Formats: sequence, C-alpha cells, structure tokens
Amino acid sequence: MRTTTQLTTADRKAALPAPQGRPIARSLSGEAPDLRAAYRLCQRTTRQHDPGIYALIQLMPAVLRPGGWALWAAVSVLDDLADSRDAEPAEREARVEAWTRALQDDLAAGTSTDPVRHALVDTALRWHLDPSSLQGAMTSTREDVRGRRFADWDQWRAWCTEAVVPWVDQLRHLFEQAGAPMTLRLDRHKDYEQFVDGAQLTDILTDLSTDLPQGDLLLPHEALVAFPGVEDDLRQGRWSRAVAELIGEMTALARQWLSQPTMTRGMHPGAAIVFDTAADLMRAQLDAVDTAGPALLKRAPRPSLVVRTRILAPARLRATMAWSLTSLTVPGPRRPGVTSSRPCPATEEAAFRPPPPHRDGARPPQIAADQMPSHVAIIMDGNGRWANQRGLPRPEGHRAGTAAVREMVYGALETGLPHLTLYAFSTENWKRDTEEITTILEAIQHGLDEGPIRDLDVRQRWLGHPDKLPEELVQTMRREERRTRNRTALTLTVCINYGGRDEITRTAAALAQAARAGEIDPRFIGEDDFARHLPHPDMPDVDLLWRTGGEHRTSNFLPWHATYAELHFTPHYWPDVDRRDLWQAITEYSRRQRRHGAAPLTTTRSTVQASR
Repeated sequence: MRTTTQLTTADRKAALPAPQGRPIARSLSGEAPDLRAAYRLCQRTTRQHDPGIYALIQLMPAVLRPGGWALWAAVSVLDDLADSRDAEPAEREARVEAWTRALQDDLAAGTSTDPVRHALVDTALRWHLDPSSLQGAMTSTREDVRGRRFADWDQWRAWCTEAVVPWVDQLRHLFEQAGAPMTLRLDRHKDYEQFVDGAQLTDILTDLSTDLPQGDLLLPHEALVAFPGVEDDLRQGRWSRAVAELIGEMTALARQWLSQPTMTRGMHPGAAIVFDTAADLMRAQLDAVDTAGPALLKRAPRPSLVVRTRILAPARLRATMAWSLTSLTVPGPRRPGVTSSRPCPATEEAAFRPPPPHRDGARPPQIAADQMPSHVAIIMDGNGRWANQRGLPRPEGHRAGTAAVREMVYGALETGLPHLTLYAFSTENWKRDTEEITTILEAIQHGLDEGPIRDLDVRQRWLGHPDKLPEELVQTMRREERRTRNRTALTLTVCINYGGRDEITRTAAALAQAARAGEIDPRFIGEDDFARHLPHPDMPDVDLLWRTGGEHRTSNFLPWHATYAELHFTPHYWPDVDRRDLWQAITEYSRRQRRHGAAPLTTTRSTVQASR
C-alpha cells in the first residue's frame, strides 16, 4: 500500500508537529525495554517511509500514536518486501508470505523477536484489535508482486478496498477503543469508500515516475481507453497531449472523491480533524501533480513547504484543543502471557470447525453438481404464528427462529451450497409492535456477537439500508463483513431493513448519478450496467426461492435477482424447520427442468396435444 501525503526530509522538521516525547514516554511507562525500543523503531520507520502519515498520526492523542506507528511500520515493511528490486518476483512473494506467517505465529504467542511485529502484536492485544481482518490486505500485498492490471473501475475499487481499507479500519478501531470513535454516519459509508479511492488515486498519480519504470500502470483500462495512445505514451515515459488530458481528468476525479464534507459529521472533533487534514494534504498534493507537467514522469511532485505548513500548523492547534477536552480510555501494560483469543490472519482457515451433525444423524442428499442450485433465498415466515399457536408472545417466536437460521447454515455447508440469503427484516416490518421489532434486532445482534456461525467458514454479508437501524447493529454487521470477507465455503447474506423496490429505486438513482458524472453513457445502459450498481454486484441470481409459513407470495424480496427463480412454498412455520427441509427443497429443485424461456429439449406427441 502506498501513501500520498509525503514530506521531504529537508523540510520535515518545520512542517510536522513537534514530537511530544513526554506523553509518549508516559504511555509506554512500565513496559519492557525491548517493547519500548520496538515502538521507537516503528516511529522512525513511519517517519522515514510515510512522513505524511506520520504528520497525521501526530494529530492523534499521544496514547494512540504508538499503535499508529506500529500499524504503518508493518505496512512499510510489507511494501518494501514486495517492491524490493534485489530479487525476482517469486522470491519477493515468498518474503511477504514468510513475514505474514511469522506474524500469525507471533499473534498466537503474544510476542515476537522481530521489533515491528512485536509492536504490532502488542497493539493488537492491548487495544483488542481484530488482526484477522488484515488477511485480505496482506494477501493483496503479496499478489502485488506479480503486477496489477485493472479492466475497469470496479476491479480497481475492489483492489483499493482489499489493500487499503483494512489498515485504515484498524486506526479507526484504535480511536473507538480509546473512547473517541471515528464513527461514520450510517448513510456515509459510501462517502468513506470514495474518500479511500480518492486517496489511492492521488497516490498513483504522485508515484507515476517510480511505478512506470517498474512496469506498473495502476490506472484501469476503462480510464485509459478514453485517451487513444496514452498507455503507450506513459509506458515509454513520453509527455503528450493525451497524457496531459488524462492527468487532468484523473486529478479532477480524485478531488471529487476526496471532497466528502459530510463524512465526518457525528465524529469526535479530534478524529474529524485527522480526516479533514488528510483531505487537505491530498488536495495540495493534487495541485502539485497538476502543475508538474512533463516533470511528473521524472520525479514525484511535492507541495511547497509553505503550503504544507499552512495546513498542518492550524490542524495541530485544533487537535491539541480537541484532545485536551477529551477523557480517553487508556489500557495499562499487558500482563505477561496474555495472548490473543482470536484466530490469526492466515491460520484462521485451520480454526474453522465443521457444522455439528444433525441431532437425528440425518445426512444431506447426494445431488449431481449440475442439478444443485447456486443460490437459495428464504423468506423465514411464521415466527409470530408459531408463538401464538403455543400461547406465547409473538417475540418468543423470533427467539425460537434463531435455531432454524443456524440449521439452514449447517445444512447449506453440508450440502455444498455456495450462496444462502435470508429475509430477516423488511422495510415493512417497522409497522409491527415495538417489542417485536426490538426482539428481532436483538436476536440478530446476539447472533453476530456470540452465535456459533462465527467459527464456521461462512462469509457474512448484509443487504438493506441503515436508516432506523440501531447504530451498534450496523457497525457490528460491517465488522463481520470485514472479518469474514475471505471465507469461501458459503456466502450468507442476511436482508435486514430490506425492500426489493427500495433496492431497485436506489440502484436507479446510483445509475443516474453515474450518468450525470459522465461515468456511463445513458444511451447505452443495459442490464449489466444496472447490476453493477446494485449493493452487491457479485450476488448471483436466485435459483430457488423458498417461503415457509404457508403463504404463497414473494413479498418484495429480491425482485431483480429472483426473476427466474424456482418457487417453493411449505406450510411449516419457521421455528419448526431444520436442515432436512432445506435438503428437501434442494432435492425438489433438482427434479425441475429449468429453461429460462427456451423450449423443452424434447417433446412428445402427448405433450404437444396436452399443450393445445
């Protein structure tokens, strides 16, 4: 991962806030000498490799800075291993892999003989960070050795999300653990993602002079193709009109992505200052890129010392004031022998447990792969009626229904189903009694925090809108999405505060916004374009839609994805269902002939006569 807000060595002393040694020393008081030395090494590494990041970390409260240094020093070490030109790609890839695996062992042991890993392990355990969320970022760094090419912006954004966001999220978690959360408004997560994209694009434009000689052109083909000949010009180091026009368009796009003034609303003022200052530094960097001209392909441009000082000096004063008014939670020194209870990044797979067997010993049916559905979606209906039938309050039915959810996940894993989507709470469910709504949302929260699904090879995703949902629930869902993003056996999508028409309306609005921004030509919009703007563009079409509870309607559930779904309705209430019912639904699906509008493969005289 690269950074954008770099400063030169000559002017670093004048531009950066002065190191505040005493608060830092107090924050590490009582620690072993080797740990203090490890953090100081991370401080020096961050300052040398990423002075802009170092400037931003200096705006954080003193107690959080060592954690920031440890995180960014680890990024720098991994990048150096991946980018070093003293070895062939295979050897560099092996070095990144070896360092990552050593970190896994160190996290399990709770210490390390490597100073950077020692500081990172201490930060993770001291602040209760989840290092498993870094697995994708570390894998991405290893794969960067092979070179990257992106067909379109979607691929490029996926790379940014995988390589950059996990590290930034760790810093956000530091703030959260200290009691000064970088809380994002529930409707501002898209702005956050665009901000990260803007930072990465700024960095790519800044580093063209070093990336191009190494054969790296990290802009998507979709951006390059609009300027004929520009790729050849860039790879040959030629400044041309096409190159100038491309750079102008890319810097304008980066500025647009970085301009997210509402993103920091609701944040702690100190955390907001860090984000706002980062944006100011990157906009200054883009100004330098714009004015560099042909020199952009020869050396990395930098904003002037005056510009940087104008940004950083007032930011330091504002941050000092903000943190002086804040009471932070400061963890004490870790006790010797305290290790992480969480799985380590790449050993997590080994920690996955198999689903427990069915209580009656039932086993899944043997179904040919070409007759298996890829995606089963379930409307979990009948919880309230199940409770009423037993003389219980309706909320009790929802509590009982959580066991059926686990059974569906177990049954899906045992039969090899790749995608399972559950309709948990619709946009229309807000009309229900407050106690019932509270019970449903509390059951979901409890399942995410402590449910047995956490330890299975299940990638968890959420589909719906954050409006009205408890902020803690939304943050937990996003956490689980990050934590499980690299799991592969089953993708479990839970629809919460979801409505099919609402999804289509919001997707149409996103498509219109893209057209307005010039990202797509409205005259040539097709189904694929619409699908790319859905919340989960990679979600496959539903093969089998199953509803329990005796009702025979789809109730605004996945209208785009379920257009050709086979429908399956059963009378049992949801709490009475277990994995055998899923297997029965899949077995029935396997017997159906799916034509998608085509004629049957074979016809007989009797069939033709019957159809007349």
